[in-house]
Amino acid sequence: MQNDTKYERPNTVSGLVAKHKELMDLREKYKAEIKKLTCDIDHLDAAIRLFDPNADTYQIKQYVTKHRAEKGSVKRFVLNTLRESPEPMTSRQITELWVKDRGLSADEATLNTIRKRIGACIKTCVNQGLIEGCGQTTNHDANGPYKLWRVAD
Repeated sequence: MQNDTKYERPNTVSGLVAKHKELMDLREKYKAEIKKLTCDIDHLDAAIRLFDPNADTYQIKQYVTKHRAEKGSVKRFVLNTLRESPEPMTSRQITELWVKDRGLSADEATLNTIRKRIGACIKTCVNQGLIEGCGQTTNHDANGPYKLWRVAD
């Protein structure tokens, strides 16, 4: 049995195959160029830090997280807020305080994003034994009840 595939337009197929190879080669070339540029940027960052160790080159990075916080600042804020609070708080209450403290616009999308980060922080603190749950809210909106949190004893 022979597998003779007959194409109605053989030049079209060979042209498409050639174009495919050309684009794959171009992609590889640009990958190498991007890798080189990234390395150059890292070297420039290091040179900048030689002259100014506190220089902030973060704004020129490719991926910027919206409403970024310094490492550990969310955890400090959550723990300090719960320590200072006379009663247990919900993640939503802590989120509203964070937004107010940072001076962010309080639209619903921002609140949801920040609440997820606060919730992840609370979960980490619970796993570390720093925070404990202490019931649920009784007076809540249609989205409740919410878990209440306090600093562990």
